[in-house]
Amino acid sequence: MARTGSINVTGPGLPLFLTAGFRLYFLAAGCFSVLSIAAWLAWLGLHDAGGALSDPPMAMAPHLWHAHEMIFGYTVAVMAGFFLTAVPNWTGSPTARSAFVALTGLVWLAGRLAIWFSAHVDPLAVAVIDLAFIPLLGLKIGGNLLKKTQLRNVIFLGLLTAMFTGNLLMHLEWLGWTGDTAVAGTRLGLYTSAAMIVIIGGRVVPGFTRNALNRKGHAGPLPRVRPALDKVAILASVLAAVASALPVPGIVLGSLCLVAGVSNGLRVAGWCGRLTWREPILWVLHLAFAFLAIAYLALAAAFLSPFPDETAALHLLAIGAVGGMTLAMMTRASLGHTGRPLVVARPVAVAYLCIFAAALVRAFGTGFLEYFQTMYLSGALWILGFGLFVWIYLPILAFRDSAAD
Repeated sequence: MARTGSINVTGPGLPLFLTAGFRLYFLAAGCFSVLSIAAWLAWLGLHDAGGALSDPPMAMAPHLWHAHEMIFGYTVAVMAGFFLTAVPNWTGSPTARSAFVALTGLVWLAGRLAIWFSAHVDPLAVAVIDLAFIPLLGLKIGGNLLKKTQLRNVIFLGLLTAMFTGNLLMHLEWLGWTGDTAVAGTRLGLYTSAAMIVIIGGRVVPGFTRNALNRKGHAGPLPRVRPALDKVAILASVLAAVASALPVPGIVLGSLCLVAGVSNGLRVAGWCGRLTWREPILWVLHLAFAFLAIAYLALAAAFLSPFPDETAALHLLAIGAVGGMTLAMMTRASLGHTGRPLVVARPVAVAYLCIFAAALVRAFGTGFLEYFQTMYLSGALWILGFGLFVWIYLPILAFRDSAAD
């Protein structure tokens, strides 16, 4: 998202965080990411100590709760904040009203509570509550996109449909209506999130870098965008998302991941990332996209060879690529859309590094640490990274607009 002026639409007594989609959902995503990983670590710690909950609040296995909430809780919240801000810019349509932001925010929160207390709520009610959010979001942004048709952006409606389908697959198993679809649902959600980064990141990373270099009067090479390579990367990532939820041979999914990894690696290699090392708000985008390419290659290796383990590759994708890019976009967009200079505070740069370190520790830490030590260290790094985000951005998103600074 390009930098714009403040989009405050405050009214008498209206909380600032309800005046724009990015304010509510970026703040909610940051807080939820800290709380959900803290809860996950608490469960792991209890298990590590030889204990167990006699009456757990959630009906599903804790590892499935963890996967579901990081994909369909945290990541979907970031998507909501992004689309509710970007689509009006793309189409020239009005931004979402505060009533819509508040209503959908309550629906999102109800979904998180329904999942957490699912052991005590009818599973059909849990499914209906949790599944309601993405259709509401899709109807809102779809109406804007279709009023002013931009074919290249209509793909996001398809990707949101894939996210909904992934969530649905998980609930169908929890309802007892299917035998084994929850894992397929997590994969579809994660791979679809990666495909969104392939598309959106492929637009904004070279664009933001080119703009920054031009502002500095850079006389050397600028980021290269190669449309044919972009199409290959997007097609491979979308097909990989579809294949991830289907009973296809490993060689098929591995081959798609290989193409996605190579093509996206070539893309980011041509975007002049080496020139951004002095500006964290730029190098984080390049590093997150590089993690995306590396994660695809690791997944290809997991399917086509004995090493690495698929779980390690999936966490490179989930933490390094999705976690890194969503944090990068939230920190940048929050500054740009409140009229602030696009310069992050030093603790935010530390937060970026924490997330990438968390990805590496989670993926490869068991090579030199015990399993639980790996989980604790990776989780602590994640909590520190997003805790710093909430600490720095809470005043920006909830308490002050740029005019008050």
